[in-house]
Amino acid sequence: MPHSDLVAVGLYIGCILAMGLPAILLKVCFDVPFELMRKIYHMVITLSIFPLVMLFSTWYMAVLAAMVLVLIAYPLLALVDKSAFYKRLAVERQGGEFKRSLIVAQVSLSLLLFVFWGLLGREWHYVAVVAVMAWGFGDAAAALVGKRFGRHRIRHPRIEGTKTMEGTQAMCAVAGLAVFLALLLYAGQPWDVSLAAALLAAPVSAVVELFSNRGMDTLTVPISAGLTVLSLMSLFSVLGA
Repeated sequence: MPHSDLVAVGLYIGCILAMGLPAILLKVCFDVPFELMRKIYHMVITLSIFPLVMLFSTWYMAVLAAMVLVLIAYPLLALVDKSAFYKRLAVERQGGEFKRSLIVAQVSLSLLLFVFWGLLGREWHYVAVVAVMAWGFGDAAAALVGKRFGRHRIRHPRIEGTKTMEGTQAMCAVAGLAVFLALLLYAGQPWDVSLAAALLAAPVSAVVELFSNRGMDTLTVPISAGLTVLSLMSLFSVLGA
């Protein structure tokens, strides 16, 4: 276990605080709309994949950092979750949602790191980043566009709550753009390969998000997006693209 990885655990917690505190201050100082504030918190988790893949030399220490965050944050949140101040900051639709989301998000990140770094090797770790970008930006777009502009509700017995065609279309478009840019700029893939992966992963992400209930899109969308991108990139690798 490299000493630098132990230091990186502390740096990861520091990165979360550095990204999270401005969001909290924004909520305290301004009357930020409920759904927008939820997605600002959501983006803190989305962007946290970068310190996990950049600070650590081993996947298991990155996973340990994610678990340490849960072990520190969950008890602290449990101590204050009945207070009025917490309820104002947490922007929860139902009690305990913030704590559950913390756990599900870190489990999702850990699983992505285990699969696309631990099992497949460091050379494939970029797939975890791409998958999180597809979920993070796509889901935020779906919620914000759906709430503001959604007019055509999608009805299906397996769809929970109110989801709209406009929100799903926004999810597809933004997730595709996120995949394209992450592959192009972070992974250094050619533009045509990045575009092909984006065109395939975007509708997969949108459909999976549509049928994911009880907040489990935090887990299902990045996993499905990651496996889709991995499949296509593996095919291109075999073909020599």
